[in-house]
Amino acid sequence: MKPLYRLIALILAVIGFSSCVRKQAEPNIIYILADDLGYGELGAYGQEIIETPNIDALAKTGMRFTQHYSGSPVCAPSRSVLMTGQHTGHTHIRGNDEWKARGEVWDYAAMFENPFLEGQRPLLDSIVTVAEILKDAGYQTGSVGKWGLGAPTTEGVPNKQGFDFFYGYNCQRQAHTYYPMHLWRNEEKDLLNNKMVPPHSNLSEGVDPNNPNSYADFTLNDYAPELMHEEALKFIEENKDRPFFLYYASPIPHLPLQAPQRWVDYYQKKLGPEEPFTGNSYFPNLTPRATYAAMISYLDEQVGDIVVQLKDLGIYDNTLIIFSSDNGPTYTGGADTPYFDSAKPFKTERGWAKGFLHEGGIRVPMIASWPGRITPGTTSNHLSAFYDVMPTLCEVIGQPIPGQSDGISFLPTLLNKPQMEEHEYLYWEFPEYNGQQAVRVGKWKGMRKNIFDGNLEIELYDLDIDIQEQFNIASRHPDMVAKIETIMKREHVPSALDRFKISQLGDR
Repeated sequence: MKPLYRLIALILAVIGFSSCVRKQAEPNIIYILADDLGYGELGAYGQEIIETPNIDALAKTGMRFTQHYSGSPVCAPSRSVLMTGQHTGHTHIRGNDEWKARGEVWDYAAMFENPFLEGQRPLLDSIVTVAEILKDAGYQTGSVGKWGLGAPTTEGVPNKQGFDFFYGYNCQRQAHTYYPMHLWRNEEKDLLNNKMVPPHSNLSEGVDPNNPNSYADFTLNDYAPELMHEEALKFIEENKDRPFFLYYASPIPHLPLQAPQRWVDYYQKKLGPEEPFTGNSYFPNLTPRATYAAMISYLDEQVGDIVVQLKDLGIYDNTLIIFSSDNGPTYTGGADTPYFDSAKPFKTERGWAKGFLHEGGIRVPMIASWPGRITPGTTSNHLSAFYDVMPTLCEVIGQPIPGQSDGISFLPTLLNKPQMEEHEYLYWEFPEYNGQQAVRVGKWKGMRKNIFDGNLEIELYDLDIDIQEQFNIASRHPDMVAKIETIMKREHVPSALDRFKISQLGDR
C-alpha cells in the first residue's frame, strides 16, 4: 500500500514542480494534541477555574469546533485513528495493549535495561500515516511528546512511520512519570538526570502527608514536558525556511499530578487549602486540585510560546495550527475532574468520560488557527472526528487521500466555504472497559455497552435534547435503532490482533 501511494504522490509532486505551482506557499502545519484534556477544560469552552488565555486566543483568531470527536476514549487507539485516518472498526490499534507476552513490561528497572519491554504494539509498516504523506510531499516532519504506537526495536517507532525527527516518550507506561530516567531522541535513548522512582509509587510508610518534604521523590531534576517543549521550539527554528509538520503530542494533563512549582503556587493561592491525595494509583500529591490546574495552564503557556516564536520568525501567517485532545478527562489518580466540571456540558464522572464512548469520553475540543485563511472568532458545529484530519491535511497540501481513510476533509469548513461532503454517521468501537460500540447519526447517538457480557442491546439518545445521554429512547425509535445496528455490523472489521477481537460480534 505504501509504495503505491508514494508513487502517486511523487508523480503529482513532479507535475506540481514542473508547472511552478510549488513555491514556499505550502503552509507549515502544527498539530497539538493534549492528553486526557476534557471538552470543558479550556476557557474557550466554558472553563471557569483553570486559566488558558493562549489557547483561548487561538480560538479568537481562528475557529472553534463544537462537534469534533476523538478517535477513541483512550490514548493509543485514538492516536492510531489520527495517524492512519481510519476509525476503530478498521485501524490496527484499537485499544491500550501493554503487550505482556514480551515479559515484565510493568517492571521499570527491567524496561530501562531492555528497550524491547518498553512501548506498545506497533503500527504496521504497510499502513500509510499522515506523517508519511507530508514527508513524501516535501515536508520536514517532527514528532515531540508521547507516541504509544510502536515499541523501540519495532516497525512502529516514529522514525519508521514518517517522522524525520522524534523526541519524547515512546511508551505510555513511561509517561506515567514526568521525571523519567530517559526519553528517546529518534531511536536512541536520551538519559536524564532523574533517579528511578517507579510510577505508581506512594508515600513512604509513616511519613506526614501534610508535610511538603514527604513528596520529595516526586519532584526531581529533568521535567520531561519542559525538555520536549524545548525540542519542539528547536524543530520550528531549524525548519523555518521550509515547510514543516510538527505533531506535538503533549502528555499533559494525563496523570500523574506533577507540574512546575510556580504554577502550583499560583493555584494554591487561587483555590485555597485542600486535602492531599495519597491514593494507590499514580503518584501522591500534596495539592491535587492546584497541581491539576497548574498542568493545564503550563500546557497553555507552551502553546503561547509556539505562537510567539512563529511570529518572531515571520512564519505565523503561513502556519496552520490545530489544537485538540485524544479523549475525555480522567476519573482517577487525584485528578478531581468533577470539581472542575471537566467534560461540561457532558457528564465527567467515571463511566461517562475517559474509557467510555459517551460524549464526555470522545467529544473533544478542536481549535484551528490559520491567519488570513480562517475567519477569526468563528464557531463551527460541523460533525467531524480524528479520522478526518488525514484527508483535511491532504487537501491542504494538494496530495491524494489514501484509499484506507474513513475520513472527509473539513478544509471547506475551515475556509468558510460550503462543506459539500459530510458524514452520514461516525463510528467507534472499543474492545476494553467491557466492550463498547457507538454510532452518531445526526442528532442520534446509539451505544452498546458491556458487550463482553453478551449484551448487544443498543441504547439510543437524542443529543439535541439529552446532551448528557440520560434517557434511553430506543423503544420509541426502532427504525433508527435498526439503522444504527446495520452501521455497527458494516463498519466492524475483525481485528488482525487477537487482543482486539470481539467474539460477541462474531470475531474468530
